[in-house]
Amino acid sequence: QWQLVESGGGLVQTGDSLRLSCAASGRALSTYGMGWFRQVPGKEREFVAGIAWRGLNILYADSVKGRFTISRDDAKNTVTLQMDSLKPEDTAVYYCAVAVDSLIYRRATSYGHWGQGVQVTVSS
Repeated sequence: QWQLVESGGGLVQTGDSLRLSCAASGRALSTYGMGWFRQVPGKEREFVAGIAWRGLNILYADSVKGRFTISRDDAKNTVTLQMDSLKPEDTAVYYCAVAVDSLIYRRATSYGHWGQGVQVTVSS
């Protein structure tokens, strides 16, 4: 059973950067795809980025492509989301999640384990 803990959120201004980390314990992440999602009140959880086993495939939402970078360090059992050129519309609670297999998916139902989330607020 995984325990996923996100960190690195906070309040920043438009154009700033943040680096989110997701630390896993309990099991190794190395053979699983990982994803980052975000959610604002009243809306469904939205796919942000995903990275497959060994980083063999990476996907980004169109809204963050070119600004966000996902990476993984299987030796440290961590996944990171580097967020640059932040915009007010990036404001949300961000969640990391473990996929059901080594692949990555855009739909939240294909992820079986989730962290508690971390707040990211971007002021204009």
